[in-house]
Amino acid sequence: MSSMEQKQQAAVDLSELGLSDEELFSHVDHSDLESERITAPRYSYWRSVFRVFFKKKLNIIMLAILALLFIFTYVYPLIFPYDRFANLMDGSAKHLTPAKAFEKFGASIHYILGAGAAGEPTFDAIWYGARISVSLAFLVALINMTIGILVGAIWGFSKKVDLVMTEVYNIVGNVPYELLIAVLVFIFRPSFWTMVFALTITGWLAVAYFIRTQVIIIRDREYNMASRCLGTPITRIATKNILPFMTSVIVTYAALEIPAYIGMEVFLSYIGMGIAEMTLGRMISEAQSAMLTPGWGFEFWSPVAISAVISIVLFVVGQNLGDASDPRTHM
Repeated sequence: MSSMEQKQQAAVDLSELGLSDEELFSHVDHSDLESERITAPRYSYWRSVFRVFFKKKLNIIMLAILALLFIFTYVYPLIFPYDRFANLMDGSAKHLTPAKAFEKFGASIHYILGAGAAGEPTFDAIWYGARISVSLAFLVALINMTIGILVGAIWGFSKKVDLVMTEVYNIVGNVPYELLIAVLVFIFRPSFWTMVFALTITGWLAVAYFIRTQVIIIRDREYNMASRCLGTPITRIATKNILPFMTSVIVTYAALEIPAYIGMEVFLSYIGMGIAEMTLGRMISEAQSAMLTPGWGFEFWSPVAISAVISIVLFVVGQNLGDASDPRTHM
């Protein structure tokens, strides 16, 4: 059987349907505007970011742990005020393991990690110190990231600014960061705001240099060249064309900064150049002698473990949020 005969047999006799020509055929209007309209689902950048982020169960678990840590860090000290020297005159309340602390004070959440050198509940002391350490890290990261992003965007786009800032970076960037912080802490009274000043006076420079490098990579793309030809100011190109494109990079960098500042505070307090208040680092420094004493290890390892957990959770959440901020993951 030929192909023509097969087509004839496959053809449908429209008269068998019992429909009129008006019912079978209808006129379709042509619109140039409608023909150029693209039908696509509505796209929301941040909605897509959170959709990708919450798709992973690990991120939900990490956020739950982070929320619990923040509750203990900021809410718990408000409900249960911490008094380090409340049991100072009671010699039997010092250096207690959790089991011995329960025997003396009864089963209580305050003594699940035992008691310290002054008879203070280690659990309460940890969260009191964590509030200062975490607040310091977030404040320093906010200041350094804000200044660094703005300066770095202009630095990478303006060749005149690049000449000046590169020399500044070559000079200041070669001064050891820890040495500069130590000098400032020795000059001024060691306090929360002294540490903020010491960590931000040059801390933003490294962020600015990183942003400058990223800006140089994308500043000469076609849409930026077109904006410059149209007379758009450099600051507007940097803030409207470049920085939104770098959202995922900025979030990822911030995810590294916050845990790093927590570690910096712990390290500086551990070597005796930190804040005068009781922070996680100061707790670790004061409890290092208890590390080798049998039964006193909780005083040292508890703040070490909490600072490690806070840093790891912040890092993982920030890294995964940075990955979700990349538009290439939204497909």
